[in-house]
Amino acid sequence: MSTYFISDIHGCYREFKILLKKSNFNIKTDYLWIAGDLVSRGPNSLQVIRYLYSIQDRINIVLGNHDLNLIAVYSGIKANKKENYFEDFLSAKDSDQLINWLRSQSILKIHETQKIIMVHAGISSKWNLETMKACALEIEKSLLSNDYALFLKSVFNNKINYWSSNLSKIDRLRYSMNVFTRMRYCYPNGKLNLICKKSPSVVKYPLLPWFLISNQFQEKYSIIFGHWSSLKDTPVPSIFFPLDKGCCWGGKLLLLRWEDKKCFYQSYLG
Repeated sequence: MSTYFISDIHGCYREFKILLKKSNFNIKTDYLWIAGDLVSRGPNSLQVIRYLYSIQDRINIVLGNHDLNLIAVYSGIKANKKENYFEDFLSAKDSDQLINWLRSQSILKIHETQKIIMVHAGISSKWNLETMKACALEIEKSLLSNDYALFLKSVFNNKINYWSSNLSKIDRLRYSMNVFTRMRYCYPNGKLNLICKKSPSVVKYPLLPWFLISNQFQEKYSIIFGHWSSLKDTPVPSIFFPLDKGCCWGGKLLLLRWEDKKCFYQSYLG
């Protein structure tokens, strides 16, 4: 039995299936962990979600910002855009079932045996383990509620970029959503910058990649994340495993087998 990790499939269904074959992923014995952004940008989001739904007993998923955007578009609170490639999904007969399944997925996954934390974008340096779990659970419960569309409509907000134990519930949700699904850079005091998307090779102090600001998990866990294709080959501390290699932008899809840390790649096919 092996555990595989992948992120930012972004509707690149053909590349995804080829990569599973390359790695000899065994649907009966292996497990696949996916660090978000299953959909959008690539052309086959519906096929990706249908396939993952069909093997749901063998996978663990955390939602990314594009997955949340799909839910928001489907619920009618955000307009669809051409670059989303959501048209076939929105008109599919099983879309209700698939959206409800997506809403039931996690924001945070922890593998306690192997001491792995998986998120889509990042983890706040202001959180301890208990706070991180509580913030993720609060989002997950909101996504499962009957008022999930109203929750999403109110939670997308760039202004809440700092942590305080005195934040109101809605501002706490906004901050947590920004950390888990959108964060790349922070200031030295931990305040988020939600604008810059460039490679760290061209970004100067005081902006710092979030993973360079000390957190309380560094001695205990490995941290797997996606979201940041412009990292490319940027060196990162050894406990961090960035998986997004920009397949939907013409780059590659990366699959990591945890037991031997072997990486499998598949280039974008167009």
